[in-house]
Amino acid sequence: MNLWGNLRFGRLLLLLIAVAVVVSGTARAQADPPPLKPEEIEALVAPIALYPDDLLSQVLMASTYPLEVVQAARWMKANPNVKGDAAVKAVENQPWDVSVKSMVAFPQVLEPMDQKIDWTQKLGDAFLADQKAVFDAVQRLRAKAQASGNLKSTEQQKVSVQQEAQQQVIIIEPAKPEVIYVPSYNPTVVYGPWIYPAYPPYYWPPSPIYYPGGWYGGGFAWGVAWGLAAGAIYGGVNWGRGDVNINVNRATNIDRNFDRNKASGGKWQHDANHRQGVSYRDNASRQKYGKDVGGAANRQDYRGRDGAPADRAGDRAGARPGDKAADRPGDRAGDRGGAGDRSGAADRGGAGVADRAGGADRGGASRDNAFSGVGNASATQRDYNRGSASNTSMATNRGGGGGYSGGGAAASRPSAPAARPSAPAARPSGGGGAPRGGGGGGGRGGGGRR
Repeated sequence: MNLWGNLRFGRLLLLLIAVAVVVSGTARAQADPPPLKPEEIEALVAPIALYPDDLLSQVLMASTYPLEVVQAARWMKANPNVKGDAAVKAVENQPWDVSVKSMVAFPQVLEPMDQKIDWTQKLGDAFLADQKAVFDAVQRLRAKAQASGNLKSTEQQKVSVQQEAQQQVIIIEPAKPEVIYVPSYNPTVVYGPWIYPAYPPYYWPPSPIYYPGGWYGGGFAWGVAWGLAAGAIYGGVNWGRGDVNINVNRATNIDRNFDRNKASGGKWQHDANHRQGVSYRDNASRQKYGKDVGGAANRQDYRGRDGAPADRAGDRAGARPGDKAADRPGDRAGDRGGAGDRSGAADRGGAGVADRAGGADRGGASRDNAFSGVGNASATQRDYNRGSASNTSMATNRGGGGGYSGGGAAASRPSAPAARPSAPAARPSGGGGAPRGGGGGGGRGGGGRR
């Protein structure tokens, strides 16, 4: 009896220990991440802090809806000849937030927001957590650029210092209200030496499509003037209050169904309905904007997007342009299955040859094959799920190379050996669409790590 009793007690004790471990792990998983440090926020806003104020406000609003950013980018790529105000008019009936619709007028902004979706989501999360902290970071960077002699009025922009709510702020406006220039610049040049080595600034070189003229004075590239995009501007920064103003009439011109209640008192309010399944970073945001919508675990499967590099290193700028370490397009086998099939021809059960490759590869054209048409919300969700993790653990683009950082797709991992005769014939190969490829996830080309 004593032995039996001891065994039962021992089993109960083990069970209690297992439950405690599970509960402890769950509690840790649900614990809030630490607040972003000021230098982390500066690294996030570095590539956009010198945008005109109104455009800056709309990029920040749109970043809180990352999945819709992906959808809008898909539409833009499918309609490359529709530009400016005409593009905004063309997407009027799309179910996106008005801030996202306005971005189609600025493809040189929307494209990196799509390709660097991990950065976009982090930026949006920071903005939702503390708008004033984001705007304060912008002002600190503008002051650095001005002190370095690189932020000044030009034929493209008007720079002024104004007093708002007992503080001096640097205002950036278009030189001509009807003509909007979007600058591209290297943060480690325009802001001077970057003093936060642990948090290098995000950065991507100017696309030759939108900036054909290359670099000009002070580390800036100005590119194409978007004279027909003025109708897409409806937001503005309230520097004194630390939030975004909304011109309701202009917003209604962009989206006739715009809900005026979203701008009570002319102040922007985040609409959780347009979050579309993307979870919030912290408990405070979840409690403020609605329950956590879940699906985050699935998004960690994404490795590689739309033929663009899924560079884990891809879009941070280091302090040493031309660093040889920044030129490693094939780092860590680059595309870890670029053509997608770790099973290759390896039929692990006879019937499921394509299953392990699932929805085709996770890099290259996989994103194109993931869905057709922006109206397919569920397919777009799958597309985003495979993309939000593409740029995690981003290291530094050290100012090198053209094109968006990350270079091209790197070498694919060789396919698995041909068929496994020993595998049971009835065993399915991958659950129909759970690819193990992970294409494009490891590329560090054009970037490099500090």
